[in-house]
Amino acid sequence: MALASLDLTHVLYDDSSYFSLAMALVTLSPILLMPSYAALAIVMREMSILNMWAGQFCCEAFNLVIKRLVKQARPPGKKVGNGYGFPSSHSQYMGYFATFLLLHLHFRHTFVFRAMTYSAIIAWTVVVAYSRYHLSYHSVSQILWGLSLGISFGFSYYVTKHLLGRARAFLLMTPIFTWLRIRDGWLVWPDGGLEHQWQLWYREWRRRTKSELHVN
Repeated sequence: MALASLDLTHVLYDDSSYFSLAMALVTLSPILLMPSYAALAIVMREMSILNMWAGQFCCEAFNLVIKRLVKQARPPGKKVGNGYGFPSSHSQYMGYFATFLLLHLHFRHTFVFRAMTYSAIIAWTVVVAYSRYHLSYHSVSQILWGLSLGISFGFSYYVTKHLLGRARAFLLMTPIFTWLRIRDGWLVWPDGGLEHQWQLWYREWRRRTKSELHVN
């Protein structure tokens, strides 16, 4: 029976270097996005989150197609990773994620610490891309192409989603979306409804608290 390595979670690094260990952990960090998408989609039922999640899958499929067409090997030297190296899937993955999220936050969300949030998203993307070079999984050109394709895909996908506003409204009115309680909070509130939901909860909590105190 032949055994294979699951590259999704199998990362080789220099065991004598703490920095190399840090880069290995960073290069695994994008995996956290998929369960985050799932959790947010289930809890919030937000159309924007579902759209972004679907786009992430499409971007991954796009990367897979390009790799099968170009068939460019990984950098020579260290034998790390299976499959082709062009373009870097991690870099393309993060390029899409950062672009879509930054556009969404800029055009459809109102919050404080905007500059700090933008900087953190960009920094995470850059460090993940660099980790692929540091760990010898990709060349500089493979990483830059991955970032460029991810950014381009994220921008195009976001613009297309925005232009299909009527289709989004139609979907929100379908029986299945109504049954699943899917909504687009950013069409109504600048923060997606977080403040409104908190105000509703606070008023109800205060009402019940006063009732309990009155009974006691």
